[in-house]
Amino acid sequence: MKNKNITRGCLIGGAAGDALGYTVEFCDEQQIFDRFGENGITEYMLTNGKALISDDTQMTMFTAEGLISADGDYTGGIRRAYRDWYITQTTKRPDKADRSCLLQMPEMYSRRAPGLTCMCAIEEGAKGSVAVPVNDSKGCGGIMRIAPVGLFFSGSSMDIICSDMLAAEAAAVTHGHELGYIPAAALAHIIRMVCEGAPLKTAAADSISAMEQLFPDAVHIGEFKEIMELAVSLSEQNVDDLDAIHQLGAGWVAEETLAVAVYCSLKYENDIEKALTAAVNHGGDSDSTGAVTGNILGAYLGYEAIPQKFREHLELHDEIVSLADKL
Repeated sequence: MKNKNITRGCLIGGAAGDALGYTVEFCDEQQIFDRFGENGITEYMLTNGKALISDDTQMTMFTAEGLISADGDYTGGIRRAYRDWYITQTTKRPDKADRSCLLQMPEMYSRRAPGLTCMCAIEEGAKGSVAVPVNDSKGCGGIMRIAPVGLFFSGSSMDIICSDMLAAEAAAVTHGHELGYIPAAALAHIIRMVCEGAPLKTAAADSISAMEQLFPDAVHIGEFKEIMELAVSLSEQNVDDLDAIHQLGAGWVAEETLAVAVYCSLKYENDIEKALTAAVNHGGDSDSTGAVTGNILGAYLGYEAIPQKFREHLELHDEIVSLADKL
């Protein structure tokens, strides 16, 4: 049986980073530090008493539901789940369809800056795959939702390379560039390894070699390796977090999102609060870098390591915990 502290930690950690970063996602750095002070945003900004999640956590929840309901056809289950998420973004009333508990949650019917690439690809049928890409996008919309794959297959008999490939396929449903789906596969690899007891640094390093094994002919595999090795190296140096993130990128594309998350997770591997704060206080895609950081460290440290201030007031907290338990 999987450890509920780990599965809850991964999904709630991701939602916490998402909610913290969502407040400042479209702010530049000057705006962030002028508004929140020299440390940037460190507490939730509440709306009607809730720290709102973005499309990142919405789609993560649908990924989880797709896996749970897949009955062996995991990619097919995820495709169906993304089409269900699309319903929540294009209609106003909860769907009473028996196939999805998430479709029955009124809170899901809120548009939280959904990615145009995801919306367009799913509107066209969610048909993308690694072999037959639907576009050439490497935006972070493919990686920010993929953590449940690593969770779901941790401790299973499925070879980790196979579950990595499934994560790549899940990302390729909407993002067809090599650097749209390879980082997603690497994230699933890291999460599965730490769930199975590997040290975080070992998991990060192993994800690089695993991607070289899984995608040996990929044109952009060298770029992926370079930015990941840079993230690991920076985490070991006495460098300012913002300076490090500037070297890694703003996180709007998947390889940068993962690199920022790996840097923050390794730099603060025993302190999820510091990691999340570092991950969101920059002028890029703060909710996605925060979400992926939270996924990694939440899986590594567990739910109980997440500060209470990030658990209380979190939108859909109880529903996310329930979904984590089902995984």
